[in-house]
Amino acid sequence: MSALYRSAAGEARVRDRYRALLDAWPVPRDERVVATREGDTFVVVSGPAGAPPLVLLHGSGSNSAMWTAEIAAWAPHFRIYAIDLIGDPGFSAPSRPRLDSGAYGPWLADVLDGLSLAAVSLVGTSLGGWLALEFAIQNPQRVTRLVLLAPGGVGRQRPSFLFRVVPLLLLGAWGRSRALAITSGPAGADPGGVRSRYLDFLSVVQQEFRRRMDPLPIFADTALRHLGMPVLALVGARDVILDSAETQRRLRACAARAEVESIAEGGHALSGCADRILRFLRN
Repeated sequence: MSALYRSAAGEARVRDRYRALLDAWPVPRDERVVATREGDTFVVVSGPAGAPPLVLLHGSGSNSAMWTAEIAAWAPHFRIYAIDLIGDPGFSAPSRPRLDSGAYGPWLADVLDGLSLAAVSLVGTSLGGWLALEFAIQNPQRVTRLVLLAPGGVGRQRPSFLFRVVPLLLLGAWGRSRALAITSGPAGADPGGVRSRYLDFLSVVQQEFRRRMDPLPIFADTALRHLGMPVLALVGARDVILDSAETQRRLRACAARAEVESIAEGGHALSGCADRILRFLRN
């Protein structure tokens, strides 16, 4: 059993539910495992071979299943590589270096090298947005376009949300569902029930998985000024986890080619943005 889980049975339960979500992936896919300095990394590959490469980085406590609602819109135009982050409830290695260790950028470089990708567009959300920023700051020549969805590392984390959410996690299924609703934000349209099935999976993760506890490091202004590539940053005006106003202000001030937009009804888990992101990526 991996130390990331509360029990062997819980780990099996999460993995089985993830496999079921992958089996419902809405477009043809391949699965690859890439060897890295932090252990094996699992990647879901979709889209036509030879199309421009697009790498997707999910948020903390999740995996590549979070892209199920967007993948059908993007796959006709890109060769997409959805990467399971190490140390999260996917199929990658349980390695979990501290976020301030400097280990994550080199790990992602190993993944891209293993996939023979010299330069890519990156889409990252929350922790994945933080990782996309770290990699783009360290390796600007390898990132052609950068999309950040409620990214960590720019606006400060709001400690108040813990006081709202943690007590709910002690109240069984109802409490876990309420906690997810608070952290994710207002629900948008859910064609085919894709979002509902994913949130059901996250409820299982909440029960069985030990989340990261170290804080997201905040990037200095000098680091953010290394972002010379086109950047699209989308934040939720109702984000209870991150200070989205500060995220907007700092990216506008520091990233010369950034388009920064606030979603009025958006929370931390932004949905319904696939078409806006596609327009940016294809521009």
